[in-house]
Amino acid sequence: MSTATPVIPDSSPIVLEKAQIRSWKAPIAFAVFVVLSLILFFGFSRHGASTFRFSDQGDKIKLPNLVVDTFSTTIVVTIILAIITAASFYLSWQARKTPIWAVILFALVFMFGFLAWAGSGELPVPVTGLLLGTVSLSVPLVFGALGGVISERGGVVNVAIEGQLLAGAFVSAMVATLTGSWVVGLFAAIVAGVLVSFVLAAFAIKYLVDQVIVGVVLNVLVTGLTSFLYSKLLAANPTVLNHPPRLPEWPIPVLSDIPIIGPVLFRQTIIEYLMYIAVFAVWFGLFHTRWGLRLRSVGEHPEAADTVGIKVNSTRFWNVSLAGAVAGLGGAYFTLGSVGAFSKEMTAGQGFIALAAVIFGWWDPIRATLAALLFGFASNLQNVLGIIGSPVPSEFMLMLPYVVTIFAVAGLVGLSRAPAADGKPYIKS
Repeated sequence: MSTATPVIPDSSPIVLEKAQIRSWKAPIAFAVFVVLSLILFFGFSRHGASTFRFSDQGDKIKLPNLVVDTFSTTIVVTIILAIITAASFYLSWQARKTPIWAVILFALVFMFGFLAWAGSGELPVPVTGLLLGTVSLSVPLVFGALGGVISERGGVVNVAIEGQLLAGAFVSAMVATLTGSWVVGLFAAIVAGVLVSFVLAAFAIKYLVDQVIVGVVLNVLVTGLTSFLYSKLLAANPTVLNHPPRLPEWPIPVLSDIPIIGPVLFRQTIIEYLMYIAVFAVWFGLFHTRWGLRLRSVGEHPEAADTVGIKVNSTRFWNVSLAGAVAGLGGAYFTLGSVGAFSKEMTAGQGFIALAAVIFGWWDPIRATLAALLFGFASNLQNVLGIIGSPVPSEFMLMLPYVVTIFAVAGLVGLSRAPAADGKPYIKS
């Protein structure tokens, strides 16, 4: 018995249609901001002039202030936002993705209009100060996010970033005060972060305890321990134990005189310069070195990594420790670079914001850094709005960084995929 093979005539070609997947996340988010713009700019319209200041008195090269009419500016901004939103809806209808440059342009235009509306008739908006404060407030977030990227790329969920930052802040303040050296304080912060990570690695990797639970417990432990020691030791002897030397400012010649960019990036302390180096080093090491290939392999497919001779658990253990060292260095910024002394729970949940930056940045060091800068900008924006006398309620300004964090992670991340073995212990068969 023979089976006939069906023959498809040339006149009836097979057409394979690609399934169209439409994502409405970006256009809907844009539409929300357009509605918000209509409410703010027209429902609570403000008239007068808005001034943007780009230079300070100490700058060698001074740029003139930008003065715009508030109401006219908000009208133009709303029209531009509506055009970008309509284009985004059209792209989604065509099953095409809204390009990242359109998102950045939308954010910049909206922020320009919002600052023009908020600063109408009041003090000038200090653009350089806004950006400078953004970088300063982002330092611990960037270090924490880099630590989270290193740890989670290796397959260990690092919820303990908050504890690592807090431990680094406490130890650096006390050691720098006792030794009188901020250099020793920075190294002490690194050691403190490593010690917290040792506990996380030991319980999560060796004893197979749930990694999220270990991280939460470590955060509570470090918070309680540092608060107790602060009350019993540091508060009783502040000049002896809690008066560390501040990090000196090291302006880079020529570069620090560039308008706007110079003061923001090149008129900083050593820890900001270390942040620049750390971002590049983690990115280059993760994607262009043998170390990075091994780290990503144990985070994606530990069984395959084991078959080629990579010691999975050892690799994870030492890289979790490295992540703690990076985060601990970020904790030193609180006491040596920003506040100048340790206080109870001074990290104020920034470790969790750094963890959100890791997720928002898709476990990529560059994207996580940009996300950390976004959250730092939101934190500094509340300070600037308060200085210029903005009509925005103070309660809203206080919750602004956390609103941006929630919206960014829930509304803008979309479908993101963590490393395949992230949070899963490896048991060698």
